[in-house]
Amino acid sequence: MKRTDLLELVSLAALWGASFLFMRLGAAEFGPAALAFVRVAAASALLLPLLAYRAQMPALRQHWRAILVVGLTNSALPFLCFNYAALSINAGLSAVFNATTPLFGAVFAWLWLKDRLDPARIAGLLIGFGGVLWLVWDRAGLKPGASGSAGIALAVLACLAATVLYGFSASFTKRYLTGVPPMAVAAGSQAGAALFLAVPALVWWPAQMPGAEAWGYALVLAVACTALAYLLFFRLIANVGPANAISVTFLIPVFAVVWGGIFLGEKVDLAMALGCAVILLGTSLVTGVLKLPRALGERRAS
Repeated sequence: MKRTDLLELVSLAALWGASFLFMRLGAAEFGPAALAFVRVAAASALLLPLLAYRAQMPALRQHWRAILVVGLTNSALPFLCFNYAALSINAGLSAVFNATTPLFGAVFAWLWLKDRLDPARIAGLLIGFGGVLWLVWDRAGLKPGASGSAGIALAVLACLAATVLYGFSASFTKRYLTGVPPMAVAAGSQAGAALFLAVPALVWWPAQMPGAEAWGYALVLAVACTALAYLLFFRLIANVGPANAISVTFLIPVFAVVWGGIFLGEKVDLAMALGCAVILLGTSLVTGVLKLPRALGERRAS
């Protein structure tokens, strides 16, 4: 990976890590539906002209049905879920749960696309989901003597629902949109998400108009953490391949925790750090970033 590619990878992680900060800052005033709508509507307003400039509108028109599904499952519903979670749990924890996306993606690819699960990936799934259960048990107040609340439990479930949707969307995209220009998928999916969210945003628009700061958070979320981030992500896929580009997953929680600590005073306790480490270990095995020793893999396969 070239130095410029590495810089873009770190920049992308910083932007997507910051998205959890801005969701936490903006969700209280906007509410989950309105914030999600503003995010995707503004992002699509930036990406659609760029798509037209690249003369790729015909691809969007040809594949609009499948792109609408991606808009629903990869943007509209997950953004709603994470915005809802931001009302109850901190930015770093949401980002840690987001790191489980490759785990659910591997499960959908195995069930739907018949992707092979070798011993390393099976071990990664078991380890990763073990980390998820540990964090759910700890944060949702399930362990004896814990002081969790129903709101926190629902927030955790919302994060996991979002990552399940991301996992489904990855396999759906691979099956129905392979070969379609990535910019058409990015711009069209944001526009589709805006269509899906328009009515919920109107119904649940806040009674009191959000202030200037909240609008600023929403627009930064749309412009930097969505439109610009998509451009960086698809540029990385083109330059270093999808396997290397997906390694951004490992950096996002780090940046989310850093931003949350700097701007919101969020703290990381031992349980969260351990849960994050276990999830990232499992994800690294599932994505192939980390390999099992050959002897161990052969022993498990026999």
